[in-house]
Amino acid sequence: MSNENEQNGTNEMTAATLTTPTGPGGRILLGVFEMMNPNNGMPTWTHPQGRGDDWDQLDYWVGLAKELDAAGFDFLFFADTYGYATLGGRMPEEVAAHGIQFPALDPMLAIPALARETENIGFVVTSPTTVERPYATARRFGTLDRFTSGRIGWNVVTGSSQATTDELFGVTTQLSHDGKYDAADSFLDTCLRYWEHSWDDDAEVRDRATGVYADPAKLHRVEVSDDHQRSAGIFAVPPTPQRTPVLFQAGTSDRGRAYAARNAEAVFIQGQTIDSAAAHVRDIREQAVRNGRRPEDIAVVTGMTVTVAPTRAEADALRAEYESVLGQDDAAVMFAGITGLDLTGLDPETRVVDLTTDLGQTLIQRYARQNPEMKVGDILDQFRTKAIRGFQITGTPEEVADEIEAIIDGSGIDGIMLEPTFGGPAAYRAFIELVVPILAARGRVAGAPDAAPTLRERFSGAPRLAPTHRAHRLAPKASDDRILTPILNGAHE
Repeated sequence: MSNENEQNGTNEMTAATLTTPTGPGGRILLGVFEMMNPNNGMPTWTHPQGRGDDWDQLDYWVGLAKELDAAGFDFLFFADTYGYATLGGRMPEEVAAHGIQFPALDPMLAIPALARETENIGFVVTSPTTVERPYATARRFGTLDRFTSGRIGWNVVTGSSQATTDELFGVTTQLSHDGKYDAADSFLDTCLRYWEHSWDDDAEVRDRATGVYADPAKLHRVEVSDDHQRSAGIFAVPPTPQRTPVLFQAGTSDRGRAYAARNAEAVFIQGQTIDSAAAHVRDIREQAVRNGRRPEDIAVVTGMTVTVAPTRAEADALRAEYESVLGQDDAAVMFAGITGLDLTGLDPETRVVDLTTDLGQTLIQRYARQNPEMKVGDILDQFRTKAIRGFQITGTPEEVADEIEAIIDGSGIDGIMLEPTFGGPAAYRAFIELVVPILAARGRVAGAPDAAPTLRERFSGAPRLAPTHRAHRLAPKASDDRILTPILNGAHE
C-alpha cells in the first residue's frame, strides 16, 4: 500500500565509501558478533581479557558500541536465545558453573541506549518466530526503527535451545525442523503486512490546524488466518524510516538457505574455507534469482575470529593462550545445547552424515559437507577450538589484511563479523588499531565514522526493501495475495 516511487528510490549517500559496491574488490562490511552472556560461546570469562565483571553493565555495552562506531563499523550483531543447553531435559552442571551461554540478558532492551550514544552504527537483534507473536515482534522492531532513526535489523531465527525454550514457555506442540520454517514463513509474512501495508506513506498527517493526526482512509486492516497465525487489526506504529528492519537470517541448513533466499537481505554464514563459502554464496544467490530477486539483493556476511599482533610469534602465542582455556567437556555441553545431541553418549565411529536432529541441523550439515566420512569422535576437538565460529585468522597486521581480502575476493562474500576471543573488547581494539588502517589505505573499509541515514542503506544503498522483495506482493488481507501477485510480479520484471 506504500508509495512505489519511494520504495524504488534511494537516498543520497553522505560518505564516498558507501557508494562503493560490496564484495570482491569493493567495500567490506564490518560487523561484530556479540551475546549478552558472561562468555561469547565457550567459557573464557575468568581470563584477564574476559568480561566476567562487565557483561551485565549497560556502560560496558555503550562503551563497546561507541568504540565500534568511531572506527567506522557498520553494525553490532546480538545473537540471543531464551534457552540454554540441556542434556536429558536437565541443565548440566557445567552450564551454570562455567557460564556456558548462561546467564543472559535481553539485548533488545539495551538498543535505545546504545543508539542514543552513537551516530552511525546499526544494531541487529535476534528474535525467534517460535514462541513470539508476530504483532508484538512487529511493534517492538517498529519502535526500535523509530528510536534508532532507521538503524535496526532483525536476525530471524526459528528457535535456539528449543527444547528448553518450549519448556520455559509451556509450548506443547512440537514442530519438525522444516515445520518451524513453514511457521516462520507465516510469522514473517504477518509482520511484513503490518510494516509495509497497514499505513500508506502519507497516512500520518499530524495536522494541528484540522486536528487530524492520521487519515483513517489511508489505514488498512491486516487480516491473517492460517495454520500457524491468526491476527487482525491496524498496526499501531506509523511508518518508520525503514518500515521493515533489515532482515538477517543465519540458518545454513537446506531449508534455512531456502528461507533466506526468499526473505533475507543479509545472510550470516560461518565460512571456514574459501571454496565452501563461495559455494554457499552462489547457492543463496541462485535461489534468490529463482524467487524473482536479484543476486545483489542479498549481502552475505561471514563470522571471523581474528588474532592479530605486531609479530607472528606474538599472534601465535595469543592464539595458543586462547585455545588453552577451551575445554572439551564444555564443548560437548555446548554442542548438545545447539543440536540436542550428546556426542559423549554416541558410538565414536558413527558418521556425522548419519546423525539426525530437529534442532541444530545447520551445525550437523556443516560437518557433513566438510567431510561426509567424519566420525563423531573427530568432531569435539574441532568444535572445542572453532565452535560455531567462522574463518580463523592469526598473524601480523599485513598477513591478516591480506587473508581477509583473499577471503572476500575469492568467495563473493560482502562482509565480515568479528567474533571475540577472550570475550572482552581487546580483540576488537587490536583489529581496529592494527588491521583497519591497512584495509582503509587499500580502500576496502572507511576506517573512520561513516555516515548513512539507515542500516539498510549501508547494505543496499536504499532505505526501503528492494522492489523485488516479495513483501511487496503481499496484501493487508492474506486472502487478497492471489489478486495482487500477478500485478506486482509484472511491475517488477
